[in-house]
Amino acid sequence: MKKKIKEVIVVEGKTDTAIIQKLFDADTIETHGLALSEETLDLIVEINQKRGIIILTDPDYPGMKIRNMILERVPHAKQAFVDKKDAVGEKKLGIAEAREEAIIQALENVVSFSQDNQSISWEEFVSLDIIGNKQKRLMIYDLFHLGYGNAKTLYKRLNMAGITKEDILEKLSMK
Repeated sequence: MKKKIKEVIVVEGKTDTAIIQKLFDADTIETHGLALSEETLDLIVEINQKRGIIILTDPDYPGMKIRNMILERVPHAKQAFVDKKDAVGEKKLGIAEAREEAIIQALENVVSFSQDNQSISWEEFVSLDIIGNKQKRLMIYDLFHLGYGNAKTLYKRLNMAGITKEDILEKLSMK
């Protein structure tokens, strides 16, 4: 029996919906890629108030742009991230091309961000030797299921997720 997801999952297209519904008992809203309309954004806001939403867009530039457009309207939306390496098809990169286990893991490790607190200072972040260390940065993104991005984005997401320097050190010591 498939797990039921209470929130509505925001995806980019029909093929994304098909794979989500194959894996879960879940409803989706499709953005139609970057053609995300005001009406769809209004619908997302309305549904978020009733059931909540989970943003699951492709791990590429357009996917990040769509995610940011939605976050402008729904700042505390839950987010699921599939790693780029798990979403590469023969000709495309996206959720529809992703490994099923990667999608399941992304939705089981949904992250809720909060904009109003600082859990890690810039000085603490710098002291972790993440800037300029791509391998370490990617490992931290992975350990906390925060998607993918540069060091500045990681700093922002760590704070939004309430992750402290101690949390990071503890997870890294378990690796």
